[in-house]
Formats: sequence, C-alpha cells, structure tokens
Amino acid sequence: MRRTAWPIIVTAAAVTIGLPVLVIIGHLFVPTGDIWRHLAQTVLADYVRNSLLLMLGVAVGTLIGGVGTAWLTSMCRFPGRRFFEWALLLPMAMPAYIIAYTYTGLLDFPGPVQTALRDWTGWGFGDYWFPPIRSLEGAIVMLSLVLYPYVYLLSRAAFLSQSLCVLDVSRTLGNGPWRTFFFVALPLARPAIVAGLTLALMEALADYGTVHYFGVQTFTTGIFRTWFGLNSAAAAAQLSAMLLGFVLVLILIERYSRRQARYHHTSQRHQAIRGYRLSGWTAAAAVGFCTLPVLFGFLVPAGQLAAWAITVADTAYDRAFVTLVANSLQLAGLAALVTLALAVLLGYGRRLHPTPLVGGAVRVAGLGYAVPGTVIAIGVIIPFAWFDNTLDTWARATFGFSTGLLLSGTLAALVFAYLVRFLAVALHTVDAGLARIRPSMDEAGRSLGLRPGSVLQRIHLPMLKGSLLTATLLVFVDVMKELPATLILRPFNYNTLAVRVYELATDERLADAAPAALTIVLAGLLPVFLLSRSITRSRHAETA
Repeated sequence: MRRTAWPIIVTAAAVTIGLPVLVIIGHLFVPTGDIWRHLAQTVLADYVRNSLLLMLGVAVGTLIGGVGTAWLTSMCRFPGRRFFEWALLLPMAMPAYIIAYTYTGLLDFPGPVQTALRDWTGWGFGDYWFPPIRSLEGAIVMLSLVLYPYVYLLSRAAFLSQSLCVLDVSRTLGNGPWRTFFFVALPLARPAIVAGLTLALMEALADYGTVHYFGVQTFTTGIFRTWFGLNSAAAAAQLSAMLLGFVLVLILIERYSRRQARYHHTSQRHQAIRGYRLSGWTAAAAVGFCTLPVLFGFLVPAGQLAAWAITVADTAYDRAFVTLVANSLQLAGLAALVTLALAVLLGYGRRLHPTPLVGGAVRVAGLGYAVPGTVIAIGVIIPFAWFDNTLDTWARATFGFSTGLLLSGTLAALVFAYLVRFLAVALHTVDAGLARIRPSMDEAGRSLGLRPGSVLQRIHLPMLKGSLLTATLLVFVDVMKELPATLILRPFNYNTLAVRVYELATDERLADAAPAALTIVLAGLLPVFLLSRSITRSRHAETA
C-alpha cells in the first residue's frame, strides 16, 4: 500500500465507524408525529430524573469506594495490602446485570436472607420492613459495586505516580495522613479521579439489564420500549440522541477538568513512597474498608452463582449450553479480530501521517466506547435496514426477486456494532505499543526499500505481539459481557451467554441462569489480571 493512500483509508474507515452516531444525530430532525408528544407528556420526565439520580448516586458510591481504597493501598501499610491491590479489581469481572440478578435472589422476600430472618424472629409477611432491592437505590448500589474499580484503577495509578518530594514537604509541615490526603494528594490526582468517574458514569448510563430488571425507568429502558413497544425507530433515535447528550456533557466535563489542572512534579524520578504505617484500630479499619467492596462486589455474588450452578449442574450443562458457549466464543473472537485489525490500521495510519485531519478522524472513530450499546444498536439498525429495503425494492422492480435481509438481522450488523463500541479499547492498547517503537525503526525499514505496509508487517507487528494479545483479550471479554446491543441486533434464534442469562433472569429462573452467568464472570477475570499486572510493572519501571 502506498504511503499516500493511508490518509484516505484511515479517514474513510473513521467516517464509517462514526456512521451510527451521525445517524442518531440526524434523526433529531425526523418527524415522529404524536409519539414524541406522548413520551414528553408521560415518561420523559421520569427518564431524565431517574437517569440523573442514578448518575448522582453512582458518582457518590464510586468516589467513596474507589478513591478511599486507592489511597489506602497506595499510601498506607497495613496487613493484607498487597492482596487488596489486585483483589479490589475483581468486581470489574462481574457485569452489573449479573450482580443485580444474584442479589435479587439473595435479598428478595423468598430469598435465603429474608427467609432466615423470618425463621429467627417468627415474623410473617408485613410484620417487618426490609430494604427493597428492586428500586432505584438498589440499582445505584449494584452499579457502584461493579463500577468503583474504574475510579480505583486511575486514582491508584495517580497516587503511585505522585512526586515523593511533594509528600515529604507535606510531612515536614506537620500534616498527617488525612490532611495530606485531602489537601495534597487529592488535588494532584483530581484529573485521574474525574477520568475514572466519567468512565463509571458512562457505564451507568449505558446499563440496561440492571435498571430493566429493577423496574427503574431510564433512557436505556425507554429506548427499548419505544423501539419494540411503539415501533418507532425515529422516536427511539431521538431518545438515543438525548442520552448521547448526557454522555457528551460527561466527556466535556472530563476534558475541562484536565485542561484546568496545572500540577507538575518537581522531581524527575519517582522513588519508592514511604507509606503511612497503620496499626491497631486504624489497620483494622483499613482492612475492613478494603474488604467490603471485594466481599460484596465479587465474593458473595460469585459464591452464590457457584452454589446455584452446582444445584442445576445435572440439567444445565447440556448440548444447548455448549451451543451458547460456542456462539459467544465465535462472536467474541470474530469481533475481537476485526476490531484489532482496524485498530492497527488506524493506529499505524496516524503514526505515518500525524496530521490534524487523520488525528481528528481517528479520535472520532474512538468515541464509540463512550456511547451506550443501546444507542449504537439503534444507529446501526436504521442505515442497515434502509440499505436492505432499498436494495430489495430495486431487485424486485428490476429482476423480480427479493434479496431479503443482507445486513440487518445478521451477524454482520452485530459485529459492526461491537466494532463501533469497542474500537477505542483496542486502539488505545495498540497506540501504547506503537509509542514504544522508536521512529528510527520506521526509517531503517524505509531505507531498505520497504513500503509502509511491509514496515508494519515485518517490523512493527512482531514487536507488538504483547499489545495485540492484550487488545484482543480486552475486546473479547467486553463482547462476551455486552447485553443491550446484542439484544437488539442478534439474528433470530441466535443466543449468547449474556442473552440467555437475561432471558432466564427475566423469567425469575435465577438458578438456571447461574452457569451461563458464571462463565461470563470467569471470562471477565482475564482483563482484571492484565490490568493488575500492568499497574505493578509500571510502578516497578518508575522506581527502577
């Protein structure tokens, strides 16, 4: 491939990837008749209010859990700290809808917790009050338990990278751990904390399984109802545009926070930080504070899933289950490989031509991760259905036969949605790998007469094996867990593990859903270990 062709190819690919978002924005001007008026007069206010309250509650929960545990594991020394450093990431492996189903089975009226309470006290129905799990507050707790690792991950990386001399100055001024945390470390880590919080809130807005199961009306449930209940693609797209507006506001807040930060390190090396040694009740409090999110965010739900899976093992692991696993692996593997190939193309194209046009196009292509799967699914199905209908009408009129559905309702539409949704995950990993390759390697290859494509194939790809494997695994696991886009775009009679868990849980067959849910959780442990190892290695490299 000639060097001059790369900007054209990269820009064309970026525009194609950005098509779903453009379609959603374009439908703001499509008339919907009385449907939009009906939504505005009945449920739109509930969608806005519940979405805002959900964001507020998740923000508080993730900040307390994420920042607090990040400070303790980074700056304090207490028993079990090294265990908690990686264990606090475990809830990332637990999709929000799975933890919601699990705790519903545990805490609902017929569940083991309330049953034991009634057996112990002799109370009956209506004799006592128990916090309702199926509520907005319950959804906030469930989402906070699995999303706080986003804040923990970035906050801990920020705390570990802080300059030793700044913390020493705080000590010499007589500041203890609390004052150093609030007045020195926290302001320095603010950009990273806001970035992690933004990711958590975008995931909360994108959630469908939890809020639907708990009966909370948010934008994601409203989009499904409008699409399937009112049969209005335009109204669903306009709701998607409003949800996209929430996401864009979060992105702008995060960018503004980073732009206003003006903190700089005053030392060139990041020496090993001398942490605050805790003992007595302070050490016990630190252990307890770090134990709670691990216990309730992973160990309890994973243990309950395992117990349920054992009880139904005789009937659950049959040929249908094998088909579900095969479908999920096939879909996740295909999407991961396609996404990786495009990420390499875009990343290397930007390396060859770091112009504003190419850089802007690649950034646009990477925005899909910030867009909820429900919005992407609507943005994909509208143009694909238009293409299929247009082609079918032309074929009938010209040749007298129907072409049927070539794109919409097929795996092609689903894989494209995954590509739009998770390209940023692979792109960031590939970019990090390319950044470690010196430009002199490119120049050496070109001096030997190699074209850019040959330089990529013979020099860069062998050096990027680790980054490519990491990117593939991350996208693979994200596709395994994705629910909203799969529900909307999957072909008829084509189920995945995520969809099967959703169907069984909706029918209140929580134990039957456990084997599929546990399989998804086990697959989600892969990126957890990758992230934990990455943080440890980066810190060792800085202190070397």
